[in-house]
Amino acid sequence: MPEVKFHVINVKLPEGSNVIIGQSHFIKSVEDIAEALATSAPTIKFGVAFNEASGDRLIRFDGNDEELVNAAVETAKAIGAGHVFVVFMRDAWPINVLTELKHVHEVVNIFCATANPVQVVVAETDQGRGVVAVIDGYTPVGVEKEEDKKKRAEFLRKIGYKRA
Repeated sequence: MPEVKFHVINVKLPEGSNVIIGQSHFIKSVEDIAEALATSAPTIKFGVAFNEASGDRLIRFDGNDEELVNAAVETAKAIGAGHVFVVFMRDAWPINVLTELKHVHEVVNIFCATANPVQVVVAETDQGRGVVAVIDGYTPVGVEKEEDKKKRAEFLRKIGYKRA
């Protein structure tokens, strides 16, 4: 029976960025993900990296912001799991791009889309690595009250995601 080791990867988000971590399955994923990002939000700044799981097994990358591209590559390398992709983005929100990302034919899974602190739990065997879980943010500390509901509604209207 093969041994399994577990690793916790702390994702370092560049200042003011969001991260999307997912799984895809084909060498052209990086190009298709980059195209989906660029066409979903014209002002977006992004970097994407994709870990090949066979063939040359390279970290493929694309993007229009050098800092975000480098961060995506370093994060993909740290995760080290085949077919995982990492997107760092600014000047757009995950809500602006997730639908298009989910429609990319090669995308299998989206593990998280957040600006919160993120940890990726990775299992490693003699064959390679795989993502077991993603820890997004912190544990809840209570249940919202009526004043919290009002505050949430006001916030969504303030940032333009709900009408008055």
